[in-house]
Amino acid sequence: MKLKTFRILALVFSLIIASGFSDMNAQIFAPQTEFSHQDSLRGSITKEREWWDLTYYHLNVEVNIPDSSISGSNVVQYKVLKPYQTMQIDLQPPMNITKVTQNGEALDYRRDGNAFFITLTKKQKTGDVNELVVQFSGKPKVAVRPPWDGGFTWTQDSNGRPFVATSNQGIGASIWWPNKDHPYDEVDSLLISVNAPDSLMDVSNGRLRGVDEHQNGTKTWHWFVSNPINSYGVNINIGDYVHFWEEYEGEKGTLDLDYYVLRENLEKAKEQFRQVKPMMDAFEYWFGPYPFYEDGFKLVEVPYLGMEHQSSVTYGNKYQNGYLGRDLSGSGWGLKFDFIIIHETGHEWFANNITYADVADMWIHEGFTNYSESLYLDYHYGEQAANEYVQGLRLGIQNNSPLIGIYGVHHEGSGDMYNKGGNLLHTLRQVADDDSLWRETLRGLNREFYHLTVTTAQIENYISDKLGMNLDPVFDQYLRDIRIPTLEYAFRNNTLMYRWGNAVDGFNLPVDVTLNGEKLRLQPGTGWKTVALESNESYTLTVDPNYYVGSFNLLGN
Repeated sequence: MKLKTFRILALVFSLIIASGFSDMNAQIFAPQTEFSHQDSLRGSITKEREWWDLTYYHLNVEVNIPDSSISGSNVVQYKVLKPYQTMQIDLQPPMNITKVTQNGEALDYRRDGNAFFITLTKKQKTGDVNELVVQFSGKPKVAVRPPWDGGFTWTQDSNGRPFVATSNQGIGASIWWPNKDHPYDEVDSLLISVNAPDSLMDVSNGRLRGVDEHQNGTKTWHWFVSNPINSYGVNINIGDYVHFWEEYEGEKGTLDLDYYVLRENLEKAKEQFRQVKPMMDAFEYWFGPYPFYEDGFKLVEVPYLGMEHQSSVTYGNKYQNGYLGRDLSGSGWGLKFDFIIIHETGHEWFANNITYADVADMWIHEGFTNYSESLYLDYHYGEQAANEYVQGLRLGIQNNSPLIGIYGVHHEGSGDMYNKGGNLLHTLRQVADDDSLWRETLRGLNREFYHLTVTTAQIENYISDKLGMNLDPVFDQYLRDIRIPTLEYAFRNNTLMYRWGNAVDGFNLPVDVTLNGEKLRLQPGTGWKTVALESNESYTLTVDPNYYVGSFNLLGN
């Protein structure tokens, strides 16, 4: 059995187990939520999905700008993991599948909401590599507030030229093209061919293989992705683009840095995108080599804020530092960099290289990428800048629901996955108390899970192993609970008494404190522990502010 096949089968079982655990926690912490049949079709590894492994797509799309419609086909190549004769392909209304063929034979299919179930007539034998062609058309959902609501954006630049883009992370890639729309199985490679007016340009993922010119005033751009890619990372961007580029000498050699921006913004982009090379320096230092040297790196201007499309990072931050000019941390450090360039590129390591196997584990994408912002600052401005930035983000944490969602129903966790996820990782850096070890942990994650889909359990276990301690209660506290753990302490009879309150059973986070000017590391549990003091003098205890915890002197002395 090949390694990828084994991992997919193992992942199916691990998600079943994880789903049961999540349901237990949801009853305790998550608000009551009802889920539909469609939620299960979208979010679970159905029997119509689990029997086949994606190997290749050729997505061919004709974009008709005047009437905001698209049409085309998707060649779906797959390996048979076990015999089965029904395949699930996802495509959401108002888009429609018009025909499915295999080996030239038209196949029967039925629609169930967002999913199509195709009846295969050819015998599907274990180990065979087969393909089918799915034809589709329609007017895809228009994104009202991209990238959060998802869909197509049809607009114009300041010169009145068409400006078109896709963004669909939350709602799913099946909002506009037919695919296996579940993150556990990434396609191994992809060719995307986009037909659009010849006066414009399409920019999509990977490297440009060629451009076909047609007699009807259109061109077809062919972009090839040679690495595994998640479906929501596939994108189309059409506009009056101009292109400039540079090279970056990185850990794996020369990396092409390509920039596609509206003609009117060329000079602004040349200035603002100077941040890319220093960013690559920081991220390769902390996370390891950029994961997609073979496909290059692109920044592509779009008519919305931006998103982490793999090797085709989209940008709409209006050529200013901060988040649309604002410092989300309130520390001042957030204005030292362009938030969209830094954050969305951080996703190349955490989202595109390491991808969640269920959207319930989205904190893996957003928590680590939120943390990448502070590591960028650490690399270029020092550790204190990083500390102040990540601490400042705490004011945005709501602590109203767990970071982990509900498995199997396409349910994301709390929006706290950004700021709280980043603060969890910053706290673990303090626990490691060794930046070489912490750096190796982050780089090791990107080696161990290179181009793979993962569960939270895999990430937890890896970090615990690298740091040499059982961090299960720590992850339970920050990922599956909503309380801020509080170091409760008191001074009595020449003794410091301390414990963790407001915490899950067995919470065992080590914590650094200063006691009358002396630094020491405590090992609290949820039961009382003590430290003998030299005298009955007045003592003051402060907790290192880099830990995302509270503290409370129970006696106030």
